[in-house]
Amino acid sequence: MHMEYLQEKPVAVLGGGATARGHAACTALAGREVRLYELPEFFEGLGCIADKSEIRVGGRQESLYGFKREGLAKIDVVTDDMAKAVRGAGIVVVSFPAVGYTAFLERLIPHLEDGMVVHFTTANFGSLLFRKMLREAGCAKKIVVGEWSSQPYGIRIKSVGGQQMPEVSVNYWAITLRGAALPMTDQEAFFESKRYLPSLDSVEHPVHGDTVADVGFSNVNPILHCPGSILGVGAMENWGVVYGENKYDFSIYSHAYCPSISKVQLALYREECAIAEAMGVGIQDFPEKAFFSRSNILGSEHMGEKFVVPFEEQYTLAMGTGPFSIYNRYITEDIPVGCHIYLELAKKFGIEVPVIESMITLASVMTGTDFRATGVTLEDLGIAHMDKEALNAWLREGIYA
Repeated sequence: MHMEYLQEKPVAVLGGGATARGHAACTALAGREVRLYELPEFFEGLGCIADKSEIRVGGRQESLYGFKREGLAKIDVVTDDMAKAVRGAGIVVVSFPAVGYTAFLERLIPHLEDGMVVHFTTANFGSLLFRKMLREAGCAKKIVVGEWSSQPYGIRIKSVGGQQMPEVSVNYWAITLRGAALPMTDQEAFFESKRYLPSLDSVEHPVHGDTVADVGFSNVNPILHCPGSILGVGAMENWGVVYGENKYDFSIYSHAYCPSISKVQLALYREECAIAEAMGVGIQDFPEKAFFSRSNILGSEHMGEKFVVPFEEQYTLAMGTGPFSIYNRYITEDIPVGCHIYLELAKKFGIEVPVIESMITLASVMTGTDFRATGVTLEDLGIAHMDKEALNAWLREGIYA
């Protein structure tokens, strides 16, 4: 598959948060032209990045192979004009919370060009939504669309006194991620395009997922974040109040994870496995022992399968990563998107998922939001009417019934 043309084309990054800033900065530090786009209504939040078009990359940057990318990155274009961001681009990186997909994608579609490759990071079934929107818009551009199971790093925006700085701190770089294209007939092109996306350079062991449904199930965030935040809410809300010196030192990995929560995370994962089996798609294989540590199933992404931080030790790499409120993307994204889609698929294919249902129920009570009513549906993804055979024909061959 010849994708060399991508090397000479700019990379467009959609989003204004930490992960998007990281993709833009890493691409610039690798010597490539990059444009960073944020929605007009949130563009002011980019602050001094928009003023000077610079992002500094720092942090501990732990990785099994010692990969680092640090320094002051000059972003070629920082804009709230989608046309300026994507015109002539080769790769488009979609890196923002999944609850905002529609707002970005409806602006992107009119500016798509033949040969573009769209990378969703992190996988939240965004490619299914995107393909549905493309059909409805009558867009026939020849593009490749795919997604990755996670971001290539753990990253945070540096802030001082509540003021965001034009700097991101990278805690770790992933050495392995799972990816897939929609449809799978574009899989070779999607994985070849990774070579031309510098922010994925640390991922030396990319794994071919078995459809984008596999990659959506293999997104570790709902497994890690939902039980950790919901069952660890007491520690979170009391941190810096009745114990702990600083509220912003809190981390569910460092201060909430324990063997009992690990049992819930393992049970949630097994429910996902049952859904995937019923659908006839794959899912990442995690051994039971991988769940019972502070690093849990996240650690192997950046330090390999042998990496374990036992409960008796502190996971210093995760210190200060939060969440600091129940109104955090660990809940407001991973419940209405990840868990709710799992629940809808479970109902469709006749699988009982009491743990996933309990996460949605408890999160709804804690936040005062009915996530069953507001969550992403199979109708939203354009697959509610499909049986197993029709769904696999769409995922694998691109035959949409």
